[in-house]
Amino acid sequence: MFWFFVSAVLLLFALKYRYPYFIKEAKYICRIALVVYRMTKYIKSKPFYTVVDRFLDSVQKNPYKAFIRFQDQTYSYVQSDKQSNRIARSLLKHADLREGDTVALLCGNEPMFLWICLALAKIGCSAALLNPNIRSKSLLHCFSCCGASVLIAGAELQDAVEEVLPALREQGISVYILTDHVTSEGMKSLTDKIKQASDEPVPADLRANISSNSPAAYIYTSGTTGLPKAAVISHRRLWAISFFQSICGAKSDDVVYVCLPLCHSAGFGIGFGGSIERGATIVLKSKFSSSQFWDDCRKYNVTVIQYIGETMRYLCNAPKRVSDQVHNVRMAIGNGIRPEVWRTFVSRFGNVDIKEFYGSTEGTLGFLNFAGKIGAVGRVNYLHKKLYPYSLVKFDQEQEEPVRNANGFCIKVAKGETGLLVSQITQKAQFAGYARDPKQTEKKKLYNVFEKGDVYFNSGDLFKIDRENFIYFQDRVGDTFRWKGENVSTNEVSDILTNATSIEEANVYGVAVPGYEGRIGMSTITLKKDHQFECDGIFSHVTTYLPSYARPRFIRIQNSLAVTCTFKQLKGKLVEEGFNPAAISDPLFILDEKVNSYRPMTHDTYQSILEGHFRL
Repeated sequence: MFWFFVSAVLLLFALKYRYPYFIKEAKYICRIALVVYRMTKYIKSKPFYTVVDRFLDSVQKNPYKAFIRFQDQTYSYVQSDKQSNRIARSLLKHADLREGDTVALLCGNEPMFLWICLALAKIGCSAALLNPNIRSKSLLHCFSCCGASVLIAGAELQDAVEEVLPALREQGISVYILTDHVTSEGMKSLTDKIKQASDEPVPADLRANISSNSPAAYIYTSGTTGLPKAAVISHRRLWAISFFQSICGAKSDDVVYVCLPLCHSAGFGIGFGGSIERGATIVLKSKFSSSQFWDDCRKYNVTVIQYIGETMRYLCNAPKRVSDQVHNVRMAIGNGIRPEVWRTFVSRFGNVDIKEFYGSTEGTLGFLNFAGKIGAVGRVNYLHKKLYPYSLVKFDQEQEEPVRNANGFCIKVAKGETGLLVSQITQKAQFAGYARDPKQTEKKKLYNVFEKGDVYFNSGDLFKIDRENFIYFQDRVGDTFRWKGENVSTNEVSDILTNATSIEEANVYGVAVPGYEGRIGMSTITLKKDHQFECDGIFSHVTTYLPSYARPRFIRIQNSLAVTCTFKQLKGKLVEEGFNPAAISDPLFILDEKVNSYRPMTHDTYQSILEGHFRL
């Protein structure tokens, strides 16, 4: 027995030496296998077992356990259940909703957002999660493309709704504001009706026809072109996202800090859905605050946090405190953290297990860096690749399309080379596409990739795999860049800019800024004949029609824009030249909120940006 024990220990040490990630990979494989088993079980169940059914099971099992903690209020599972029942019954009565209908939700991070989503799920309706930062044309577009018949908006967003109210009324849309009283014609109050409604359980037969392929939600993403697109999140897809906390190792007794926007898949799917799947507690924050972050974690005894690269950098740049390592956070789930920020974060705030991942809202595939390799987003795993086939293929940057061989098939890249990530669309890895946008849905598909008849999802992202099989994100392709955790469509920004009185053409792109994640917006423009660049006017235009993350921080003026032989705007050289006034002879301006205008870009301002004094 003694020698058996010694042999087992020696074998484990040998495995760890020869395969240093063996134990972590074994845990990862077991978790993936368990998720696949449970997913299959839920899909085959009659009726289909939804995320809201999982929530109701937790209500029965732990009715008085804290489900949401928000500011100084705590709401248990049973309180949240009853509140969502009231909302569901008030919507059934006053909005005449039925199974299969879609309701657009324009609301910030608050408990009401979560309760409304639960209520809609209980009556078989889907929620279109509108970004509360969007306005005017973009807001109207996002509402229209999801096919919603009802709009529910937060009281603080009533002004944004009033801008598009005439168009909504023309479409016969019912508009509800989360307040007790509304005076504006064409709007109705909702919270007063909720207070009067019964909190009795909502009959399950109201959602009896919901299947795994029914839409659970619509989440908006700026893809490779145009205005935001509504990615269809089926109930199967929502389960896949909700299981992510489990794959990372979260447990039912965890307290999850959700400070990312609930209108995005990370906050909604991983934060909200994942906490329901785990039966955990959510600490909800209206928005991220670096100064309040760790105080909140201590106050609420947070054990799991969510992040994007920007939030981690903000935390690392915040003034140091003696209490930096006084907390119970054991795990951080997110994406976009830079290697140097990762090292600084762990060194300063203690041994927090960073679960860096890659995934897109509408995509068919995700990666998880289960091994904790700094800088990587995942590692090639046999079981994962077998279940969800993917490859990195050669990509032509100028033509912006995969390179194909003489037989018309894509070419896989060698290890260490950068390639376009493509993932096979299968029964297990379905691509639901974009609501009411078959053209953009089709553009994300690649046919005959490795053999006749196969279909792959084009991620639009470039990766490379090293000798240890770790996967590293390299860059985005096409007409999208990412800033402040948001995808920015260059074509959408360009359309907005060219609506300004003085701008003839606009080439929009993202440029790197030292010390920042992602790329910040910049535009090279041409002016209309006999027009000058109106610093105040353009500032007013972009701040009126674009959310803060999408506004071009730098504007460069040229006499004409460089284009290809097919008249496609060239961005490569402009991106390379960036916003350094020493390298650019053209007029160059910077958006400055302190003076509410664009002003000439100077060498001193450039240095201030590099030194981190000028806040972007």
